[in-house]
Amino acid sequence: MASHRKSRPTGTRVAGIRTPALATAALTSVALLSQTANATPSDDRPTLEEVEKKVDDLYRQAGSATEKYNAAKEKTTKQRKKVDTLLDDVAQRTQKLNDAREELGSFASAQYRTGASVPETATLLLADSPQDYFDQNQLMNRLTGRQKTAVDDYVTQQSETMKKRREATESLERLTDSQKDLKTAKSTVQKKLATARELLSELTAEEKARLAAIEKKKQQEAARKAAELAKQQAAQEEAERERREEAARQQESGSGSSGTSDGTGSSDSGSSTPGTSTGTKAEKAIAFARAQIGKPYVWGATGPGSYDCSGLTQAAWKAAGVTLPRVTYDQVNAGTTVSVSQAQPGDLVFFYDDISHVGLYIGDGMMIHAPKPGAYVREESIFYDGESSIYSVVRPA
Repeated sequence: MASHRKSRPTGTRVAGIRTPALATAALTSVALLSQTANATPSDDRPTLEEVEKKVDDLYRQAGSATEKYNAAKEKTTKQRKKVDTLLDDVAQRTQKLNDAREELGSFASAQYRTGASVPETATLLLADSPQDYFDQNQLMNRLTGRQKTAVDDYVTQQSETMKKRREATESLERLTDSQKDLKTAKSTVQKKLATARELLSELTAEEKARLAAIEKKKQQEAARKAAELAKQQAAQEEAERERREEAARQQESGSGSSGTSDGTGSSDSGSSTPGTSTGTKAEKAIAFARAQIGKPYVWGATGPGSYDCSGLTQAAWKAAGVTLPRVTYDQVNAGTTVSVSQAQPGDLVFFYDDISHVGLYIGDGMMIHAPKPGAYVREESIFYDGESSIYSVVRPA
């Protein structure tokens, strides 16, 4: 019986065993190829964190370019005024030069009419009397002195006019250079902002939501740091208050009853008057800045409808009667530098190594500032971009 059973072909059995393995391998290969194909575009696409960093960098670069634009604009304005003044001066000197030339012409005509070119001997012989000759000769001597003065004045006017014309020409050349710088800075700002907008426009709705979540987390951390600073400053103020009270008690115990009132009064007067003056100005600056909350950031703007960062701080302190320079690079030198822990309301807080941003400190680790394009004047933690971003704190003089 067993001899009649047909054995299965070896190849069929082997094929039957290998077929699932080959199919699995094939499917795996297809899946890997599919994953590779799908992964290639995403590898080229920046991560959300990279996009956020790139956009933040672009906004900072735009802020820096904005300050350069403001500086170039201010320089252009001053240079134009100087050129106009020089041109007016040249016009006035040219008129004086023409007047001197006319005076010389009148002397030449008078000399011709009086016959000054006739030899003295002939003039003496032709004169009605010797006295007439001497009178005429004395007149000519006086005329000669006046002529010399006129000639000297003409030469002086001519020299000064030429000098002023050269100055005007040089000023016009500098004005042209300033206008080129202004144009370059403006172009740089526009390019940076356009690139930032393009990057943001390419984000999906999900990515935008994630980016908003990242931003919210940063704001929460900034608020926490601001609260820490507020607590630290409150402790410092309490310690200072206790120190003053202790000093007052010691002064009271060491003086007689008749001197107590005078001593206490002079102490209060000496400590409160300067603070009140400074505090009043700071309060006015803060009140002005607070009234601008909600107005849009516009690069190069100084109000009243919109502001950039330095335009806002300049306008705020101007409302308090204090004149600040236009740009951050100059504002940072317009007062006394203090530590972050010693910051008081009204102080200016500067950011980044290139000093491209500034805000107005209002206390408790908070400030009012015009943040960036697309944003509005708002109240925010001074740690909004991390503690390391703070460059310095300056108390306006």
